[in-house]
Amino acid sequence: MRIKLISGLSLAILIAIGGCKSQKGKFEFVKPESGQRVAFGEQVKLTLNIPFTSLDSVVYSIDGEHFITKTDTSSVVFNTKDYGFGDRSLSAKIYAEGKEDIAYSNVIVLPPTAKNYAFEVIKEYPHDTKAYTQGLQYADGVLYETTGSPDDLISEGVVTTLRKVDLNSGKILKMEKPEGFFGEGMTIVGNKIAFLSWREKKGFFYSKDSFKKLSEFSYENSLEGWGLTYDGNRLIKSDGTNRLYFLNAETGKEESSLGIYDENGPVNSLNELEYIDGKVYANIYGEDIIVIIDPKTGAVEGRINLVGLYSERAPVNNELNGIAYDSANKRLFVTGKLWPKLYEIKLVER
Repeated sequence: MRIKLISGLSLAILIAIGGCKSQKGKFEFVKPESGQRVAFGEQVKLTLNIPFTSLDSVVYSIDGEHFITKTDTSSVVFNTKDYGFGDRSLSAKIYAEGKEDIAYSNVIVLPPTAKNYAFEVIKEYPHDTKAYTQGLQYADGVLYETTGSPDDLISEGVVTTLRKVDLNSGKILKMEKPEGFFGEGMTIVGNKIAFLSWREKKGFFYSKDSFKKLSEFSYENSLEGWGLTYDGNRLIKSDGTNRLYFLNAETGKEESSLGIYDENGPVNSLNELEYIDGKVYANIYGEDIIVIIDPKTGAVEGRINLVGLYSERAPVNNELNGIAYDSANKRLFVTGKLWPKLYEIKLVER
């Protein structure tokens, strides 16, 4: 009986000790939870579980950059307005009782809910059904268009081209058929046309008048070419991810990039681009959606739902792709790969 009593007492003591230890826990973030989504402008409190009776300092960092150093256990706050959208990594390194330890967490900073738009068709124009549209721009009263060449359609005459097209008739006024690459997006820069390849890791400058190739440039961090537009200062390039890349307009050299987010998280599959009144309009590959992006912040401010615009689509090689804008007359044009029509549309806010 005595042995059982002592054993029971010992067990109780062990449980009590273990309980104290588990309450003390490890050095870690209590708040925010890893992956927590927060609205841009929100004040985020950083709270740690500190399992030491005394400490020398705690060094907080955000995205690898020093934020603040504390010498006590109180929480700290950071303002998300001071940081961009997207994944913000958090770390805290503690120095205490002759030891050091580090804890990690992260938050995803998201913009406000984007506006939603429907559409109204204003006018329809003919479009070449062998034009696998990858880039589109309206300038000087005509359309400039670049097309790609899927392997399974080359035998049908669907090839990479750079073309000048009459809007009203759809007639091809001038065309170049470059070889050796799959054509992607394009944009006009003064008297030149910048034209992307898909996976060949390079882009080209052509003469806007003669369509002769002038020079080429190599891709850098962005390894594929999808969409391209020009903001009057820099080229803006997409590569099918959620990032936009900003290139030197004279050389094509990559200078910076920006992640694109809406209220739900990163917006992937950014494709053909058009710069309109300070915003970037981007097709979302595989969807009947165009998003309106603030290129200064990366926030999606608008979302255009074009479901039902062209109802006779094939399951593949027939996606919505191609945005052009007549800035003088405020006309917005859209089309798709191998579509028989190009549409002038008006946005209707929901």
